[in-house]
Parts: sequence; C-alpha cells; structure tokens
Amino acid sequence: MQIDLNADAGESFGNWTLGRDEELFPLISSVNVACGFHAGDPLTIKRTLELARQTGVAVGAHPGFPDLVGFGRREMAATPEEVYADVLYQVGALWAFLKAAQMPLHHIKAHGALYNRATKDPGTARAIAEAARDFDPQIPLVVLPNTPLEAEAQKLGLRTVAEAFPERGYASDGRLAPRGTPGAWIHSPELAAHRAVQMVVEGRVEAVDGGWVEVRAQTLCIHGDNPNAVGIARAVREALEAEGIGIQTY
Repeated sequence: MQIDLNADAGESFGNWTLGRDEELFPLISSVNVACGFHAGDPLTIKRTLELARQTGVAVGAHPGFPDLVGFGRREMAATPEEVYADVLYQVGALWAFLKAAQMPLHHIKAHGALYNRATKDPGTARAIAEAARDFDPQIPLVVLPNTPLEAEAQKLGLRTVAEAFPERGYASDGRLAPRGTPGAWIHSPELAAHRAVQMVVEGRVEAVDGGWVEVRAQTLCIHGDNPNAVGIARAVREALEAEGIGIQTY
C-alpha cells in the first residue's frame, strides 16, 4: 500500500515569508505551488521549483482567487467565466517556470476559498475542470471526494485524485469544518498522524460533530501555513511507514 503526501508551498511574497518549505519538502512526495494570485511571486516560484528539484518532490499548480490580502481564503463573487480564466492563467504562469527548468507539471489543485466553493457549487467546479482540461487533459486534478468538483472533472474525462486532510476537522457531511470553528484545525502532530493512519487503513475519520466520516484518499494534504506543518508531516510520514505504507506520488 502507498499514499501520496502533499503540501501547499511557495506561499511567500516578496520579503514576507510564510512556511518552512526547506524543512517540509524532504518529508513529502508532492507539492502545490502558489501561482501568484493568493500568494507567491515570480522569484518565489522559481526558488520553490529549485527546492523541489533538489528534494525530488513532484510539482503541482495551486491556483486560487486573486486575493493576496486575504490569502485566497475569502469568498469572491467570481463568475464561472472568470474562474476559468483565472485558473488557466495561473497554471500557465507556473508551467512557464517548469518548462524553463525542464520539469513536468504533476497535478492541479485549487486553493482555499476557490477549492471550498468548488466542493459545493457545480458552476465553479466545472470552470476549474474545464481550465484543467483545456490546459492538458492528461494532468490529474486533485479533488475532495463526493463533491461537484470530483463529479464535474470526471464528466470531462479528467483523472481525479481523491484528497484527505489529517490536520483538518471534518463535518459529518464529509466536508471540511469551517475555519474558526471548534475542531477545524488539528495542531497536534500525534493526533494528525493517528488520523492519517485511520484515513488510509480504515477509510474513515472521526467528525467534529460526532460519529464517523468515510474517507477515500489517494493523497493526504498538510497545509504549509499550519504553524506545526513540519512536525505534523514528520509524524504522519513516520506513522504511515510504521504501518508499512509507502510515501509515493500517484
């Protein structure tokens, strides 16, 4: 058995630094690189790809809403046409740096509020999926299972990769608990590691509002902006490997 371990990264901007990418990359197998709309800038992208090459980490595009101030976590009144254009633009920007570095684009994964909206709104989901298809229909799209994003991507014939979040709380409906609500964030590396094993081995996880949620996961995400991201990634990796589960890209 094997599982991909991904993390959001490249989220610094100018002289402002976020995350500990140098420590995080050796612990994961794939990375979602900010493309400049919610975080990141051209030089940060370039340096993030250099680090990914050095550590052997696969690189994916992480497009979000054009919201640097809110880190892409605020809802925006973007139409499906705007979402399509924004996603295609951002993937293309990252691809230019990948092409210059002679590195492949491994996957596409929406960020923050854009990702969350696509788990509820079919129009947004289809716009993201259409942008991914029109860029390259062979590149996988990372999705939250059993949501419009997964359904719309599969309708277009895209390969989808089911994602789970060991350091984020789940509501009983299978969606992520809203940020700022009790249990939405898991800060304990030990608890996150326990949840990761549950997700991969048992296919389930405890919900913040009681009971169990079924989980289907091909990749597990560690948020790079979590203050304990490095400790969580290390604990998750060690716990999975102790169960005989290899860390490998899909």
